[in-house]
Amino acid sequence: MTRRRLRTAFSVVAASLLILAHRPAAASTLPDDAGAGRKLAAAWCAECHAVAPGQTSGKGPDFVQIANLPSTTALSLNVFLRSNHTAMPNLIIAPGDAAEIVQYILSLKRN
Repeated sequence: MTRRRLRTAFSVVAASLLILAHRPAAASTLPDDAGAGRKLAAAWCAECHAVAPGQTSGKGPDFVQIANLPSTTALSLNVFLRSNHTAMPNLIIAPGDAAEIVQYILSLKRN
């Protein structure tokens, strides 16, 4: 890994940790404050993902599947949303908006 990539990865992780330090943990049921994340996801992600339970998606995994992966945590989602991906559009998501989307996705996790 080059120094530039290492610095970028470190910056993403550090920013994610700062975001998480200021956000409450998501509950297992859909809290009222996850509504903002649901609205953002519907506006930005619904073209490729099913963002609500019961919807079908065409291109990418649905948010319920993502929420229930063993590797899905607030940190992993924040890092993912702040990183470039070849299979996804390179959206520039503000840290606060990313935190809202993460909270919404985690609210879809089944116990």
